[in-house]
Amino acid sequence: MKGTQYIVDEKGKRVSVLVPVREYEKLVEAREELDDIRLYDAVKAKNEPTIKLQEYIKKRRSK
Repeated sequence: MKGTQYIVDEKGKRVSVLVPVREYEKLVEAREELDDIRLYDAVKAKNEPTIKLQEYIKKRRSK
């Protein structure tokens, strides 16, 4: 990544990383999208019956 800097210990081993804010925000967004995809896949794998959104909304309003 462009602009990435590392913090090293006394032996020169990388122990931390500094990332520009824009790069960090892109990483966070990508991680959130990946989490959403994994959650979607997990729900689909359950193979549970589904209903249309409008039916769900109508059902919720009637409670």
